[in-house]
Amino acid sequence: MFHGARILVAPLDWGLGHATRCIPVLHRLIEHGAEPVIGADKGPLALLRDEFPALDHVQLPGIPIRYGAGRTQLWSMTRQFPAMVRSVQAERAHFDRIRTRLGLAAVISDQRFGIRSADLPSVIMTHQVFPFTPLAQAALRKVNRSRLMRFDRCWVVDHAHAPGLAGDLAHGSALPTNARYIGALSRMHHAVQEEGASHAVVAVISGPEPQRSMLDDLLTAQLRDLPGNHLLVQGLPGEPRTEVIGNLTKVAHLNATALNARLMGAKAIITRTGYTTLMDLEALGRSAILIPTPGQPEQEYLGRLHGTGGRHVVRDQFGFDLRSALEALDQLPGPRPVHDTGPLDAALADLASLLR
Repeated sequence: MFHGARILVAPLDWGLGHATRCIPVLHRLIEHGAEPVIGADKGPLALLRDEFPALDHVQLPGIPIRYGAGRTQLWSMTRQFPAMVRSVQAERAHFDRIRTRLGLAAVISDQRFGIRSADLPSVIMTHQVFPFTPLAQAALRKVNRSRLMRFDRCWVVDHAHAPGLAGDLAHGSALPTNARYIGALSRMHHAVQEEGASHAVVAVISGPEPQRSMLDDLLTAQLRDLPGNHLLVQGLPGEPRTEVIGNLTKVAHLNATALNARLMGAKAIITRTGYTTLMDLEALGRSAILIPTPGQPEQEYLGRLHGTGGRHVVRDQFGFDLRSALEALDQLPGPRPVHDTGPLDAALADLASLLR
């Protein structure tokens, strides 16, 4: 389909979710004859290089986002907003300087508004068509729509039928005219299992500091007091280390294959309410205990959406009690695994037509 075309895939570097959901896109590009180039920074770059060591890569600097330690992120995000705006301008200028050298035929950007070019077919991937913001939401949604429309295509990462997995974030009446739904994207598969990989509880965390470390400490303390053998994946790619604390094993990172096996073999799963995590759980056909990042409007909304729907158990980080959450999880039947690459393949065929 792509006849060796070099296509840049560039995920946002806020946490690891944007990078992990690019993994199935990279696999399908390779299967359809493209030569993907990875464009990322820090943890996302380390993660994707680990998954695809043979692919070319380029460092695309992002902006280090840091959350507050309390229940609200309003002040933290407001203070960092000017830097976020400048980062889009900076990454656009940086990309303009290097794109000719990379020999690209097209660009697929996951939520990086500066990674596009009028001279190349440019795609943006997002599930945040209608983002939640603590201030001026209506105005900022108009700005967001305008930015999405600057790309040749807007790939909405969700099922076409509302509410899908993203609910009001991805479904509404003012969908950009260049948008199409490409389905849920997950690196996970229900059928992949591994003998000897069973744990009573597997916890997977990531995201901006200090909230990542706060959840790490909270779960470490409670898992150590829970009978059985447990695993905590810390979401720190590029830091190869393993720590054993009694019945708890803590690993910095697992690649997709190893993590898939551990999650399928786990009696219970604990994780954040990140959107990529919800797609992974759907692909696995697993329910989980979800802990939204405090003060993060999107995760709190997704927690309400999926907690009331009976798919998952959702608990607040403050006052979290692991034992009661596990009892509630035992009462859930678990969702049916879903994995369909048809919408993504149709979008890739459309992209190939733009190249021709």
